[in-house]
Order: sequence, then C-alpha cells, then structure tokens
Amino acid sequence: RHLKARHVQMIAIGGAIGTGLFVGSGASLRTAGPAGLLIGYGISSSFILCMICALGEMAVEFPVSGGFTTYTTRFVDDSFGFAANFNYALQWLVILPLEIVSASITVNYWGTPKKYRDGFVALFWLVIVSINLFGVKGYGEAEFFFSSCKVLLIIGFIICGICLVCGARGPYVGGKYWHHPYGAFVGDTAGARFKGTMSVFTSAAFAFGGSEMVGLAAAETDNPRKAIPKATKQVFWRLMIFYMVSLTLVGLLVSHKDPRLIGSSSADAAASPFVIALVSHGIKGLPSLFNVVICIAVLSVGNSSVYACSRTLAAFSEQGYAMKWMNLEYIDRAGRPIVGIIITSIFGLLGFVAASNKEGEVFNWLYALFGLSSLFTWGGICLCHIRFRRALSAQNRSTAELSFISPMGVIGSYYGFILILCVLIAEFWVGAWPNGYKEMSSSAIATNFFETYLSLPVLLIAYIGRKIYKKNWKLFIPSDQVDIDTGRREVDLVALKEQIALEKEEMANKNFVIRAYHFWC
Repeated sequence: RHLKARHVQMIAIGGAIGTGLFVGSGASLRTAGPAGLLIGYGISSSFILCMICALGEMAVEFPVSGGFTTYTTRFVDDSFGFAANFNYALQWLVILPLEIVSASITVNYWGTPKKYRDGFVALFWLVIVSINLFGVKGYGEAEFFFSSCKVLLIIGFIICGICLVCGARGPYVGGKYWHHPYGAFVGDTAGARFKGTMSVFTSAAFAFGGSEMVGLAAAETDNPRKAIPKATKQVFWRLMIFYMVSLTLVGLLVSHKDPRLIGSSSADAAASPFVIALVSHGIKGLPSLFNVVICIAVLSVGNSSVYACSRTLAAFSEQGYAMKWMNLEYIDRAGRPIVGIIITSIFGLLGFVAASNKEGEVFNWLYALFGLSSLFTWGGICLCHIRFRRALSAQNRSTAELSFISPMGVIGSYYGFILILCVLIAEFWVGAWPNGYKEMSSSAIATNFFETYLSLPVLLIAYIGRKIYKKNWKLFIPSDQVDIDTGRREVDLVALKEQIALEKEEMANKNFVIRAYHFWC
C-alpha cells in the first residue's frame, strides 16, 4: 500500500493520456472530420464518466488485489469473470508492444535512420521493465512524473492553439476547416457521415484506455476511502479539458484532408495531428518538444501496461482460472507479481517488429486487437455496479453503508452499459459495411471488419468455452447469493456508518465554495 493520494490523483488525471490521443486521433480526424471527431469523443466521454464513478464506488468498498477484474466473477458470473479477466490481460499484453511500435513511428519525425530503430525499441522496453521492477512505489513515482509532463504539455498546447486560432501567427483561422473547402464531416451522404462518426469509437476506446486504472490501483493505495473518490471526480476534468478542448483545437487547426495524417501516407504513417497543427502554423521548437512528450507518453502507458497486466494475471490465477504450474499468483518479498511482470515484458519484445518496413500494418492490427477490448471492460464494470446495487437491495442492505456513492448512481451505469452496447452494434455495422464497400474487394472488406472487430471473437470464445467447461448455463449469480462483504477494508459497518454521517454533517456546515469544490473535485 505505497500509493499516496497524489499518485492516484495524477494517475486519474493523466495516466490514460497516450498515443491514442496524440497519434491515434489523427486517423479519426481523417475518417470522420472535426465534427465527427468531437461527437465520437463526446459520447465516449459520457459513458467513461459513468463507468469511472461506478468503479470508484466499488473500489472504495472492495480494494482487493486485481481490482475490478475480481468483481465480474463475484457480482455477475464465473464464465463472465473468466472472459473479462482474459480480455483485460490480453488487452494490456497487446498495449505494451503497440506503444513501442507507436514510439518507433514517432521517432521517424527526426529522420532517424532505420539502423537505429532497434536501439530505440530496446531503450523504451528496458526503461519500462526497469521501472516495474522497483515495485508499486517505482510505478507510482514514475507515473506521477510522466503524467505531470503530459498534463503540462496539453495545457501549453491549448493556450498556444487558442492563440493560433485567433490569428496570432498569421491570418485569423477560426472555423474555416469546418466550412471550406471540405466541411465538418467526411462523406457526401448522411449515411457516410454517420459511418465516419461511428468509426471514431475504436480510436476513442484506444485513447481512453487505462481510465479504469484507478480501480486497479485501489488495493495498493494507502487510504482508498479518501484517495479514490477524489481521483474519480478528477476524471471529469481530464475528459473535458485534456480531450475535448484539445481535440476541438486540433479540428480547427488541421484539415481532415491533410496528407500527413495517419493512414494518408506510407511515408509518414502516424504523424501526430497535434504536431501537424504546430508545424503548419510555423511554430518552431514546440513540435520536437511535443514528440519528446509523445515518447514520454509511450513510457507512461507502457509502464501502466506492465503494472496492470501483471496484477490482472495474478488475480486471474487467484480466482482459479490459470494452470497451477504457471504460479502466476506468486508475489515476492517486495510485493511484486514477478511472474506476471516477466510474461508481460517478454510479450513486449514484439515491439521489435516495428523495426521492419511494416510498422504501419503492425500498428493497425495490434490497434484492432486492443480497440474494442476497452469497451468490453467498461461495459463489464457498469454491469458489475448494476449487479452490486441489485445484490444490496436483495439482501436488505442500503447505500448508507457505502463510503462513496457514485454521483451518477445506478442510472449512470445503466446508461453506460446500454450506450456501450449501441456502440458495439454500430461498430459491427461500420466494420461489415464500411464507406465505399460496393467498390471494395471481399478481401478488403474482410480485412476492414477484423481490424474493427477482432477482439469480439476472442471474448466470445473465452466466455462460451468456460460455460461448456463448467457446465453452468446460468446468466447471473442469484442476487441474494452475491458476496458483498469479502474484501472490505472497513469491516465494522456500524462504526463506518457513524463516521460517514459525521463527515456529511461536517461538510454540510461548510460554506458553499468548499461544498462545491468537494462535489466537483
């Protein structure tokens, strides 16, 4: 329990900001246009906020090893828990080489010769693995530094972007890219524009991936009852300021027809739209600084991937899902799930594939394998919260015994779960019938579909396979049989209720400014 409040809060504010925002948003801008980009990210932000509040409520009550990956088994069903755990572990296994591939693409900005690319991959891999060998304290301090760099850079970009839009470095820009010559959406018909907007969700899932890390870190947090609620509330500000405001400025400063955007050119397959915005308006020095921070973001998300995957693998084994001889649940004297760290680190060596001429293709397929995994994870968290509240009601217990209640309530979890289902259906449609599919070959359509929906077959195989193996065809654990006590750090519920009531009374007596700050932050 070495993570302090400052670590958890900075993980919440900047931990998930990585190449999904800095690099992947370029693909969304190209395929959906500036308006489609904002709509896709705006809808995603709404269910992310509901999910993180629901997760905060459960994580404060049950700060257990493996975090929310254990809630699926406890509150929903054994098979669902197996599939969710497997999906989440695979998600983070894929992210590490994906981030290293992104880094090697980013290094292209400086015209790095190919012969040095292996060296950069090795450097990134070595730093990430070394940080995690220092245990949770090393992870927390590194993430605090990395996230601080990312937050400061985005704030700087927002200030600079506002000045550029207002004409500080030339003629007034305003909203010209929203009107002339290409418009705010991509496509000539309403159907094409809708499909373009729907295609943003895969990129948004990648960009928001890791938002749930706050819940995973709860078990290793010094005081989760104080730190987690503050961290979950601060996710709102991260979504609004760092994602929505920065992407609005990107859409105002970069045309979605710019050939430098990811996927538009094989020569520069993954240029950051943030960098393009600065370069296009004659800003010198800052583009290189931005690329340095993109590399820092790679280290940050790669650092999180080793941390998250190793903890998930340990929880996977503790729940009886892994073979005993693998010994995944082994924790050494320093509190490190060392077997999980080793497995994740070895998988990260796939990043050396980036040294080939196929880095763009490798990026796309790793991206596809990860893209929808986050949506399944977030939908599972919302479902867990719904089942947890249902179990409380069925066992004649109330929310009065909860240290932190989600501001969005159980209605927010229903909203998040239903919206994620709608997004998955829309993504299936976009994958099977993409824009211009009538002119595409069957092999191109198949490639597009699996690049969009590759993670669903993996999840279904895990879920149905476990059902067959266990011969258990019940959809849910009966609500009155759900375990809502094991893992609580606060075991004296009477004393806890009294303490919560006292804290609420003290807060009610404070002035409006303090109460408003406490509610939002």
